[in-house]
Amino acid sequence: MRYPLVRELAADGVPVAVTCRVLKIARQPYYRWLACPVTDAELEEAYLANALFDAHRHDPEFGYRFLADEARDAGHSACDRTMWRVCSSNGWWSVFGKKRGKNGKRPGPPVHDDLVQRTFTAKAPNRLWLADITEHPTAEGKLYLCAIKDVYSNRIVGYSISDRMKSHIAVDALASAVARRDNVAGCILHTDRGSQFRSRKFVRALHGHAMVGSMGKVGAAGDNAAMESFFALLQKNVLDRRRWETRQELRIAIVTWIERTYHRRRRQDALGRLTPVEYEIIMTTPAAQAA
Repeated sequence: MRYPLVRELAADGVPVAVTCRVLKIARQPYYRWLACPVTDAELEEAYLANALFDAHRHDPEFGYRFLADEARDAGHSACDRTMWRVCSSNGWWSVFGKKRGKNGKRPGPPVHDDLVQRTFTAKAPNRLWLADITEHPTAEGKLYLCAIKDVYSNRIVGYSISDRMKSHIAVDALASAVARRDNVAGCILHTDRGSQFRSRKFVRALHGHAMVGSMGKVGAAGDNAAMESFFALLQKNVLDRRRWETRQELRIAIVTWIERTYHRRRRQDALGRLTPVEYEIIMTTPAAQAA
């Protein structure tokens, strides 16, 4: 890519030796390129790309292996790896193939260590909380739910619903949980590495309530499996039951299911066939309830 610049500067009177020294390139390869700007290999690959493009245009459902067969029938010889590289660099994929992301985003570094290590148990309320965010489409657009669960009784102690997945949805859910439980100093809140949980606002709110943060690994669903199980129930019992026209309609359905069905009517084997509310009332001492 720098050889054309050397040629342009030479046309303007700048010596080739000076330009090559500044750009830190050798002169001999430049003069070879100047004698033959397009190499035989580059020209051959251009013809190969043209054959692959013609095949892709005629049959867009073909993957690169089928496109390679078409190119070979047209007289081009190259290995599958070369065919894949040419197709990949030009974005020629089968229309039936999976969508390929283009933003290159990856989860950021954790702001907390993993203090849970997949041990989802607690001997008392407000010792270990789990938090996560889920989304579901409506005719008006997506609706996002951030929920926080107390591992002791599997009760959803706080949640926030919004039409935007910004840091405030996690902060509002935490504020809701703290307002319900009050005595939360020293409680561990375990999350994934979502940007909402790594935001400065959320970390500041966590420290403001004297709570301890914990984060799982990237791509390890088991690190927050206990929270995922709640979302699976929500998905099955509410989200996927029908098509939702408005966000408000879905919001009411989510709140109704959590507060009326999940908390007070759905009995759980892990709680001795009690509901989360019943379990807390029976297993928690009067002093702890008052706190």
